[in-house]
Amino acid sequence: MPKHDSLLCIRQMLDFAREANSLMQNRTRDDIEKDRMLQLSLLKLLEMVGEAASRISVNDRQHFSQVPWDSIIGMRHRLIHGYDIVDYDIVWKTVNEDLPPLIILLEKIINQETM
Repeated sequence: MPKHDSLLCIRQMLDFAREANSLMQNRTRDDIEKDRMLQLSLLKLLEMVGEAASRISVNDRQHFSQVPWDSIIGMRHRLIHGYDIVDYDIVWKTVNEDLPPLIILLEKIINQETM
């Protein structure tokens, strides 16, 4: 995939991650259990982060090796294929603990690559 296309996918990952993070602002873990629309929104956004990650070439993934590509893509696979057994504790942890550092990392990559 050309560098431009990989950067587009990284931008998409960043946008989806930011949106998921934003949905959880001022919310608790319990809110996920009570709000079906929040559940579905978070799941879809996490799936889209993983789908965009999977479209990045292997060479570009190696170039940006600081990104946990396998974990991100693996999460997408688990959500898509294990939709009936979602562990919302993992979703909560992913959105609140894993996405904020990923957002910072993706922002750095985009800033470095567009200079």
